[in-house]
Order: sequence, then C-alpha cells, then structure tokens
Amino acid sequence: MTTRVALVTGGARGIGRAIALRLAQDGFDVAVDDIPSQAEELKQVAEEIRNLGRRAIVLTEDVAQEDRVKEMVERTVKELGSLDAMIANAGVAAFQTVVDADISQWEQTWAINVRGVVLCFKYAAQQMIKQGTGGRIIAASSVCGLKGYAHLGSYCMTKAAVRSLTQTTALELLEHNITVNAYAPGVIDTAMTRNPEADKALGGPNAALKKLMHIPNAKTGQADDVASFVSYLASPQAHFVTGQTMTMDGGGTL
Repeated sequence: MTTRVALVTGGARGIGRAIALRLAQDGFDVAVDDIPSQAEELKQVAEEIRNLGRRAIVLTEDVAQEDRVKEMVERTVKELGSLDAMIANAGVAAFQTVVDADISQWEQTWAINVRGVVLCFKYAAQQMIKQGTGGRIIAASSVCGLKGYAHLGSYCMTKAAVRSLTQTTALELLEHNITVNAYAPGVIDTAMTRNPEADKALGGPNAALKKLMHIPNAKTGQADDVASFVSYLASPQAHFVTGQTMTMDGGGTL
C-alpha cells in the first residue's frame, strides 16, 4: 500500500498541531511547517509523529513568500516522496476597527491568510497534477468568513476570501480528481483565542473573544474537533465532497 504524505502549515501548535498528529494516526507521513520562532515546537510535533510510527520533517518557510512555498512543497516531495494532502492552516488575526486600522497590519493579515493560501493551493495543485493520482487540498476559513464581527474586519475579510477561493479552485481541479475544501471553526481553545487576564475577569476560557463576537454563551471547541473533520476530508471516503466550507462551532452561529 502506498504511503500518503500530508503537508500542514501552521503546524507547531493549536489546530495545526492537532491536524498533523491526527493525520499521522491515519497513516500519513507528515511535513509540518511554521515560522522560525516556532522551530522547537515543530520539532516536538515531528517527534510525536515519529513516535506514532510515521515519518516527519520540519519546515520553517514563510507561506506569504512564493519562493518559500515552492521550496516547501519541493522539500516535502524530495524527502517524503509525494504530496497527497495540503492543509493550508497557517493564519493570524488582528483586532482593529476600520476607523483605527493600521493598514500594515491588515496587509500582513491578508498576506498570510489569503496570499499564503493561494500559494499553498497553487504549488500543491501543480504537484498533485504532476503525480496524476488526485489529492486533497484543505484550507482554514472561519465562522468569521461567513458573518462579519466588529473589530475583526481584517480577519473576517480574509476568511471570506478563503471560502470563495475554495469554491473556485475546486471547480478548476475537478478534472484532476483533486478535492478542495475548507473548515470554518468557531471559538476553538487555542493560544490565538485566549486572553488570560480578560478571560479570567469575564468568567472563563475564551470569554473575552466571545464577548467581542457577541456570542457569550457559545460552546468552546477543541483543536481535536477540527482535526477529526480534516481527517475525513483527507480520506478516500471524501472523494465526492469538494468546494465546501464546513462550519464547526457547536451551533454558536445558528
């Protein structure tokens, strides 16, 4: 049986880490990528993957730079043999109103959350087409891509862009048996959603973010909840699902 290979960006912690470990449990060899400052965390993730009996490599490429994404894909194929699932998970958030916008921050959010996803889609698709055996391309959207939230304009617009890109790319890759889908989490308990002091004052984990989004009673999910769905999307059983963005928020936006 041919071993499948996955590449996970933003793989050092949180949702990305959970996805990388889940795919390893599913039998994938895994390349994990994140920014250089997360190198030690990446090494730990890679070691956990190896302890599951799978191969792993660590990458520290900037997803916003085209030459680095190209290199990321090429190294994955060179060291692990192929690329069968691309998980474009890396993302950042900035909390600002339009009136007070620091445009450089908005541009950075766009560079990572949209440009980075476009580049991951591009080079993953090129490699999968070359291989001729289909593939899975999966991206991180958000409930913020389905509905606008005050103070989260830069993040919301990037995640809406991912949703649209998922649909258009899915159509473009149909003939190659490459599916393209996205996951849209609600409040997931990760370092990015925590504000320890404010959360404590407001009554619990992620309370500050829930207050900002006007969903104080929304359930808090765990990274493994997202990883379980990505596991399905990356599986052979998901061959008939493409162009979809799945909301995963415990009913918080209903």
